[in-house]
Amino acid sequence: MSRTTTKQPKPDWIKIKLTTGDNYQEIKNMMRSKTLHTVCEEARCPNIYECWANRTATFMILGDICTRACRFCAVNTGMPTELDLDEPERVAEAAESMNLQHCVITSVARDDLKDGGASIFAASIHAVRKRLPLCSVEVLIPDFLGNPDALKVVMDAKPDILNHNIETVERLSDRVRAKAKYRRSMELLQNAKVLQPTIPTKSSIMLGVGEEWDEILQAMDDLRAVDCNILTLGQYLQPSAKHLNVEKYYPPADFAILKEEGLRRGFSHVESAPLVRSSYNAHAQVKSAAERS
Repeated sequence: MSRTTTKQPKPDWIKIKLTTGDNYQEIKNMMRSKTLHTVCEEARCPNIYECWANRTATFMILGDICTRACRFCAVNTGMPTELDLDEPERVAEAAESMNLQHCVITSVARDDLKDGGASIFAASIHAVRKRLPLCSVEVLIPDFLGNPDALKVVMDAKPDILNHNIETVERLSDRVRAKAKYRRSMELLQNAKVLQPTIPTKSSIMLGVGEEWDEILQAMDDLRAVDCNILTLGQYLQPSAKHLNVEKYYPPADFAILKEEGLRRGFSHVESAPLVRSSYNAHAQVKSAAERS
């Protein structure tokens, strides 16, 4: 159970720009016509209006029902009933229609599958590359319950960036995340580099669920210890009354300080601001990381 806290009023700097023009509507219609899901919608991302207006989106494969129930996440939970083997091709078709230069693919957790859905990730990478050879592909994967064979399937497909989020600091990990383990996430990021040393890795931390400042810095150190290259930091926003309370809103100045702390520790790129999410400005992160490498 979450601790009982006084609900924090949302500060002035948490503002979402509503932009629902032609691009937004076109992308929404495309996703529906191809029976595709986006994490932008399912996780109620605050940047959906901006990103869709700029013709960028993060595809969410393996359906829209997650086998876990993380206490920060708005995605539907339950037991999925099927596996859509045609989904990778539809993702590639949509990416081609959008003429993407950088494609981000994530998923729900599918603990009901032997490989956690790794084969569908790999098929999606190959399908996008076949249609868009010059498009970089980033995958944001679950932990596959620590299955090394599943991770190898994804890494053998050679994504341009391997992303796996730790979400929070070690002390709070069991309370915030369902089934996922902090050290298992670190091992995944480390093993990804063992399998494909040249592929950049990336992770994300959301702030405001009760962590201390020194714990954030320790999480940065832990990520650098496994050679994680890219870090994103953003403010947790409570999706509904049943989710974790926001215990603190960090001002933009704190995010700026944390960005400098991350760069000083050796991350090739740090995206840090209240509304930053794991895939926000992902295309720019690739370029920036390459320039600093």
